[in-house]
Amino acid sequence: MLASVVHRASGLVLVLFVPLYLWLLHGMTGSPEDFVQAQSWLHSELGKLSLWLAGIALFFHFCNGLRFLSIDAGWCESRQMMRLSARIVIALTLVIALILGILL
Repeated sequence: MLASVVHRASGLVLVLFVPLYLWLLHGMTGSPEDFVQAQSWLHSELGKLSLWLAGIALFFHFCNGLRFLSIDAGWCESRQMMRLSARIVIALTLVIALILGILL
């Protein structure tokens, strides 16, 4: 249940980041001044936090989506396997969150 709610929330986070992605794309492909502005924002604390959150949301949403597809396909349908797979996805996401936190 919790994995399903967080899956929806991570999808919402990814959708809400689309304007930011578009602004960054415009900045990276626009004038040299726009490039410098986008690059300086990416190196700011807010930029790093945004990239970190987007990375975590993307990883969790992808992995949990694969989990839901496997459940829909008839694999891991037992209650124990569903709980185990949810715990695995959450644990992997926490590991990726730590790795991204170190890298950024």
